Amino acid sequence: MLPVEEQLSILVHLSMADKFLAEEEGKMIHKIGERNGLSHEEIELIIDNPRPIPVLKDLPPDEKFEYLHNVIQLMKVDGKIFQSEIEFCERLALGLGYKPGVVAELSAYIYSDPQISTKRSFLRSIADQHIIPKKK
Repeated sequence: MLPVEEQLSILVHLSMADKFLAEEEGKMIHKIGERNGLSHEEIELIIDNPRPIPVLKDLPPDEKFEYLHNVIQLMKVDGKIFQSEIEFCERLALGLGYKPGVVAELSAYIYSDPQISTKRSFLRSIADQHIIPKKK
C-alpha cells in the first residue's frame, strides 16, 4: 500500500486540477489524513507541496479501487465538477489499469457526501468491468 502521504498527494493534485482548493476538498483531505494518523501541520505541508504521482498500475486490485473511489468522491465533494477534474480522474483511472469510461459510470453512484454511500461491492463490480486486460 502506498504511504498515506502519497495518497493525499494524489488527492491534492486532483483538487488543484481546477487551480483552486475548495473548502470541502480541503476538509476531505484533512479528514483522510487525520484518520491515518497525520497531524494538521503534516497535512498542510502535503497540500502545499504534494509529491509527484507514483506509478499505480502495480497496486493490488483493492487499493486501485480505493484510489479510484476516493478521487471520484473528491471530484464531487465541492458540488462543482470541472472538465480538468474529469480528465485528471480519467488519466488516473488509466494509470490504475481501468478504461477512462469507469469515471463516468461510477460517478453516477458515488456521492459527494461520504455519509451517503452505495454498496462497495456493487461499485467494485462496475469498476471491474472496466479493467484493461493485461497483455500476454
